[in-house]
Amino acid sequence: MLVFHKIVELQNKLFDDRKQGKSVGLVPTMGALHEGHASLVKKSVADNDVTVVSVFVNPTQFNDPKDLKSYPRDIDADCKLLESVGADYVFAPSVDEMYPTPDTRHFEFPPITTVMEGAHRPGHFNGVCQVVSRLFYIARPDRAYFGEKDWQQIAVVKAMVKSLDLGVDIVECPIIRDTDGLARSSRNTLLSDAERKTAPRIYETLKDSVEYAKTHSVKETHDYVVERINATDGLDVEYFEIVDGNTLQQVNDWNDSDYIVGCITVYCGARPVRLIDHIRYKSK
Repeated sequence: MLVFHKIVELQNKLFDDRKQGKSVGLVPTMGALHEGHASLVKKSVADNDVTVVSVFVNPTQFNDPKDLKSYPRDIDADCKLLESVGADYVFAPSVDEMYPTPDTRHFEFPPITTVMEGAHRPGHFNGVCQVVSRLFYIARPDRAYFGEKDWQQIAVVKAMVKSLDLGVDIVECPIIRDTDGLARSSRNTLLSDAERKTAPRIYETLKDSVEYAKTHSVKETHDYVVERINATDGLDVEYFEIVDGNTLQQVNDWNDSDYIVGCITVYCGARPVRLIDHIRYKSK
């Protein structure tokens, strides 16, 4: 496995690979890798001749400087994991390498970028589009792999790819959960032992709400989830929205769509740590 810190070095290597007719898969990450990331890499390795994994904590997608500063980083552990699952290249640039000049591009794809995370984290998805588009221009992958935990992000990236006509196939990969149901996330490492025991209540409640929804309205289901999680010491719901899975717009009735998803963000603990998850009430 090779590690690149410079754009031109990675591009030169990929140019040689493409001359040999090799396909390229890209797994964009912000590091602090875990089994969820590993599953994306394994999928890319199975689908492509060459797999590139980017490890870059992108400052432009953080609207809270404290969140950026506290985001976990461990490049040595990341490289060890990536080598074990068959990654070919790691791209770990500096901020100056990725942004030699300020990125002034502005991305907006309403209504996808203006609800939920877009409403609660101003500028977040603009930063996501800035860095992901940069990575796509640098690596020119045939396919790029994203985890469904960041469900809204996938919708945004797909909209960007279509808008810019980038020709990259976006591959969605299932959420990887711990045995207690908590979605694997780099932020989980920031939880104390007590907070880690509390956090699975989020998914437990979401799962239970699917059965609850069979005999209750959308509003009643929404209130059930929020009230139950907020009643748990150490958990505080930032938002829970039940939306059409295609448009991301709120639904008022279960018959409003044949694809309905509940999306939630919860603050856990005293710091607190921001955790996201989702559940499907009706699937495509």
